[in-house]
Amino acid sequence: MSKVENKAHITDNEVCNIRRAAIEQRGRWAAGFYKEAQAEGIDLEPIMRKAIHKIGVASGQAERQKFDTDVLTAGAYAHHFVENGVPETFEKHIEYANDEEAVVTLNYCALLKAWQKMGLSDEELDLMCDIAMEGDRGIAEGLGLDFELEGSLAQGCKCCTLHYKTRK
Repeated sequence: MSKVENKAHITDNEVCNIRRAAIEQRGRWAAGFYKEAQAEGIDLEPIMRKAIHKIGVASGQAERQKFDTDVLTAGAYAHHFVENGVPETFEKHIEYANDEEAVVTLNYCALLKAWQKMGLSDEELDLMCDIAMEGDRGIAEGLGLDFELEGSLAQGCKCCTLHYKTRK
């Protein structure tokens, strides 16, 4: 039994549930590729990290174009990140945000739910989560922000804590 608590609190939002199902499918693919490669003696982790990070950077650069400012602040991005789309999907919340830094929490993860359903061990959950977080690291890089993952659901924390800092 996994030590990880990953229970959705928002369950009655149709768009949210459709997105969660799509994200779970993506999670199963990623873990499936990883596990099959591992079974064949192939270390796919560095390739996955590099590819996901690269896609994240490109996504961040594209997202950066939506802001009409020379310097994007951590707070401005945090509000954009939480308020656009369907924040219920990851049950996102801003813990605090100002021009210098921002902390956003994610209280549910459909990727993690998929991996749990697949029966991955706690160590595999943590690894797959960290590989997936390369996308978030890349997005922050593409936005021109610093980023630190201060804890994750996959590590047994009560939430994923994303810390953004404005670059000087």
